[in-house]
Order: sequence, then structure tokens, then C-alpha cells
Amino acid sequence: MSNKLLKPGVVTGEGYATLVAAAKSGGYALPAVNVTGTNTINAVMEAAAQANSDIIIQLSNSGAQFYAGRGIADGFKAKVVGAVAAAQHAQLLAEHYGICVAMHTDHANRALIPWIEAMLDAGEEHYEKHGKPLYSSHMLDLSADPIDFNLGECARILTRMAKIDMSLEIELGVTGGEEDGIGSEFEEAADNSKLYTQPEDVLQAYELLNPIGHFSVAASFGNVHGVYKPGNVTLRPEILKNSQSLVQQTHDTKPNPLHLVFHGGSGSEKAKIHEAVGYGVFKMNIDTDTQFAFSQPVGSFVEENARAFKHQIDPDDGTPYKKFYDPRKYLRLGEEGIVARLQEACDDLGSKGKSIAG
Repeated sequence: MSNKLLKPGVVTGEGYATLVAAAKSGGYALPAVNVTGTNTINAVMEAAAQANSDIIIQLSNSGAQFYAGRGIADGFKAKVVGAVAAAQHAQLLAEHYGICVAMHTDHANRALIPWIEAMLDAGEEHYEKHGKPLYSSHMLDLSADPIDFNLGECARILTRMAKIDMSLEIELGVTGGEEDGIGSEFEEAADNSKLYTQPEDVLQAYELLNPIGHFSVAASFGNVHGVYKPGNVTLRPEILKNSQSLVQQTHDTKPNPLHLVFHGGSGSEKAKIHEAVGYGVFKMNIDTDTQFAFSQPVGSFVEENARAFKHQIDPDDGTPYKKFYDPRKYLRLGEEGIVARLQEACDDLGSKGKSIAG
């Protein structure tokens, strides 16, 4: 494992590459957690600090829009400024949590290419002023399009990103299910070929993108967004192994040359997670589980204190309920739920106690 320590805070460029390399060489992966506002972004950083684990914070397009506020009438503008605001928030606070944070945006399909380009406009401006980009990486998910278009656009975008020390995440094969309006509509079934990436496609991506800049691959091996009943989808991590082997043999590289990403991690079998990490997965997305971890304690609190959410003052005995309906009370419970759930995630992925912040 790399012994290089990084300054706590948001890492980009060489720092991000070091973070990825440390995870792969150390045999662990980092949780990549979707956030929607300051409560969730702070909870993720608190969880990482508690676990002494580095972490990846990511926003979907609608998560970024929500971050900006639903009061902004121009939805596209909200998606851009919300993403910028979240990155600025993390840039300011992450170092105070004492861990390394990678900032990332999640699935952007063909219709959202303008969102990526608008965020890059902001990233280039930030780079010019501060010598670093706003984000560590963006994801361009063109897996629903023909592979030549997918990889051609990825090459075009990565060429621009590499100039400001950013990494690109691409998707090959289709992750089942749906997340924030991005996803596939087909029936999730264990024998559905769309759920499994072909190693030859991964090789083609490597040969085109590796000379341009740093990139990672969300290769589908049966993973699905959301939580589904057992047996509905079969994970086949050996597809990741075969992809790594094909690139290694073709280009005489070191083992596990690809930086691989596990989408649809919520509810996955832990043995399959460990196997995938062994094949070069450095990042696993978590959204559904942390949403529930936030909402469940909030719901329980409301149920237990139902009168406080109907009356400011109890109509029978005059008891004031401010300390119950104060949003800080129940939102903090939601944050604590995320913190607790991510301890489990860091254990599962092997990242606990392995922060390279120093």
C-alpha cells in the first residue's frame, strides 16, 4: 500500500490518483455516498472521520438541483449551481474533518452532457484562480448509447478534464434499476446480457482513454440500483477479473490495471463485495441504504412524539414542544443514522482505519 500521506480535505489530480492507488494496493474500496444537502454531506464526512476512512461524496443531477433549492425556477441552472455549491462546501469543510474526500458527480446520460460541460466551465474558472478543480471527477454514463458514441464522447470530455487535473468515470454495460431518473427500464433478470459488460469493450475503452488521462470504469457485472428481493439479480464479479486480465495480457501491464467502480452496491452480498474489491474495485456507490438510514430514525422520532408535530403547545396540559419540533433535533438523528450505516460500509469495504490523510 502507498505510504504517501495527503493533506486532509478534497483531493484532486495527483492526490486523487494517489487515493485510488492506495485503495487498490491496500485491498480496500471507498464508499461513494450520494448527498442532497448540507445535512447529508456533513454526515458523510463525520462518518469518514469516525471510521478513519477516506470517502467519496457524490451528487446526481437531481441531488445537485435539490442542493441549490427547489425555489430556483431554472432547473438546469439549479443543477449546475447546486453542484458548484456542494463542491465549495466540501472544499471549505473537509479538511476540518481530518480525512481525504473525493468530490464526484454521478450518472450523467446523453441528455445531461450539457450539465457536465457547464460544471466544467465552473471547474476551469476555479482551476484558473486556485490551481485545482472544484471536483475530483465526473461521471459520463452513455451506456445506453452505441459504444462508439459512448467512448467518443468520453474521449472528448476527458481531453478537456485532463487539462484541469480531473478524472472521468465511464460506464460500460448497463447497471439495472433506476436512480434519480437515470437508468434502464428492462426487466432485471439474472440472465439478462445487458447487465454484464464484455471484457472486449473494456479493452477498447482502455486503449482509447488511457493515453488521454485518468479514468475509471463502472463495468456492469449484474449490479442493480436499489434493493431488490434475493435471487432477482446474480452478481458475477469474475467479469471484472476477466476484464482486468485481458487488458493486462494485451498491454503487458501490472495486475489490475483498470480502476473499477461498483454501482448499485446497496443490499449486495458481502462475499461478492469482497470478491469485487479483489479484482480492482476501489469505489462502491451507496445511496438507497443511506437514504433509509437517514429517514428511519426521523420517522421513528416523529411517531414517538406525534403531538409535537401537531401542536406547538399541548392543548391539554400546556407543555411546550419546541425542543421536539426544532428541525435540528430530528435532522441530527438522520445524520447519526447515516454515520452509523457508513461504519458498516467501511467495514464491508475494508477502508476503516486506512485513511491516508496526514
